[in-house]
Amino acid sequence: MIKACIFDLDGTLLYTLDSMAKPGNEVLKALGLHTLPVENYRYYCGDGARKLTERILYDAGDKELAHFEEAYPMYRQSFVADPLYGVRKYPGMDEVLKAMKEQGLFLAVCSNKPDEAAVQVIEQMYPGVFDVVIGQKDGRKRKPSPDMPLAAAQSFGVSPEECMYVGDSGTDMLTGKAAGMFTVGVLWGYRDLEELEENGADNAVFAPEDLLGLLQDCP
Repeated sequence: MIKACIFDLDGTLLYTLDSMAKPGNEVLKALGLHTLPVENYRYYCGDGARKLTERILYDAGDKELAHFEEAYPMYRQSFVADPLYGVRKYPGMDEVLKAMKEQGLFLAVCSNKPDEAAVQVIEQMYPGVFDVVIGQKDGRKRKPSPDMPLAAAQSFGVSPEECMYVGDSGTDMLTGKAAGMFTVGVLWGYRDLEELEENGADNAVFAPEDLLGLLQDCP
């Protein structure tokens, strides 16, 4: 029986590409590199701010990542200053989360987004909904390590087998499987079905309300 649902943030609970593309392109412009289309950021994100910085530098022409040590703190500072830029909810998510709460499920967010930004975004967009929000910070392993979702499960006093892990990327599927959780890929986010299945998704859903159907089907 599922007792807790643990969600990725970017591309799962919220559309956030603009919030990453704005500071990313500001950094590139400041370094004299060409900026990148917002849609490209769906492939740059998902593995934390360090990896995003590496990816945008590489695609902007800095193949040796010579600007990384300068670019990374610039990106972090700019992003954390306005992590809500252009952020919006996916249709139907409010209703699904409300239904889950009414069923008595624990709800958590586990994100490779910087911890202070993850907390700020969730508190603003989904106030009072989530019991735990865990983001990336020094000394905490980022996904696909299972440490974050396992910490959430432990805080709820439930086993991994009693958790549904929900995300939109291969990294998320690897995370949920490594944690021993029922792992669901969402198709309204930033990656495609092929990536989700290749990385071990137990199931995939096309709309938020489909998650409620999966909960009913779980033993």
